[in-house]
Amino acid sequence: MKTQRVDTWAAPIENKPGGLATKLNALAAAGVNLEFVIARRAPERAGNGVVFVTPIKGAKPTRAARAAGFSKTASLQTVRVEGPDKAGQVARLAQALGDQGLNLRGVSAAAIGKKFICHVAVDNAADAAKVARTLRGL
Repeated sequence: MKTQRVDTWAAPIENKPGGLATKLNALAAAGVNLEFVIARRAPERAGNGVVFVTPIKGAKPTRAARAAGFSKTASLQTVRVEGPDKAGQVARLAQALGDQGLNLRGVSAAAIGKKFICHVAVDNAADAAKVARTLRGL
């Protein structure tokens, strides 16, 4: 498996129709080509949600992201994982990371054609490095 540390950006969104579109349209207008988007309500903050995206690279995309309320997340570290799609791939990944004592903050995965792509979020840079080392060996 190929692994790569990636910066995840986050922004608050209004919990109303079009709230997510407003944030994503600001990035699209700046030519940002996102590979990963996950959005959810934030039940702990009534009327709000949160959107996580990656990648945002370059001066113009970074300015647009900041203007739209996005910032690089400091509270989570993300590792992008890519490999061939196989039955049980996420189970193998989760088992390998659990065997290494890693407590995962989040996992998002998809199969696209014959390729498997996953984003693994952990709490700190040391754990992210351990995720990358562990999964390269699968």
